Amino acid sequence: MLVMHAVLLSTAVTPHLYWITSRAAGIVALVLSSISVCVGLAMGSRVLKGRGPDLRVTHEALSLATLLAIAVHGVALLEDGFIRMGFTDIALPLASSYKTFWTSAGIVAFWGFAILGLSYYARTRVGMARWRTLHRFTALAWVLGLVHSLGEGSDAGQEWFLAMILIVALPALVLLVLRWAGVGSRTRLGAAR
Repeated sequence: MLVMHAVLLSTAVTPHLYWITSRAAGIVALVLSSISVCVGLAMGSRVLKGRGPDLRVTHEALSLATLLAIAVHGVALLEDGFIRMGFTDIALPLASSYKTFWTSAGIVAFWGFAILGLSYYARTRVGMARWRTLHRFTALAWVLGLVHSLGEGSDAGQEWFLAMILIVALPALVLLVLRWAGVGSRTRLGAAR
């Protein structure tokens, strides 16, 4: 009897398992990336003085977890029987015929996160000033990730999803706008002294 229930459960879940996995990993990536951007912007604006080393470790862990969640999000789609994507479809912008614009936005966001996020480990070779300038573009990758989520996800129009995005993205968006406006940035703080 137990074996029969397990077989029934596996046949009921299997066709949707990869879609559910991709969906869940995408939501996790969105939450983690939003928190990571928020922490990064807080570090850059010195909102939380004296917490630099703690925040750096938190920011790094969140960034790596985001990359992992995005990778799971994309790779799970390779096995989804409905969407039928190949590696090229999940790795190259404009390659997929499925919601090409929204899919491409997500792919560009991933590559932006990967290149700009992992550049942290090459910052001494790149030069700290140049690396900081480049790393600021990570926020644009995050915005593209938001665009991808709002335009393509199967949960995109759901109230709970929009509320969740508002909760996790609004603080980062506010800090990003303040950064772009120059409020509380390191250069403005330095000039004021």
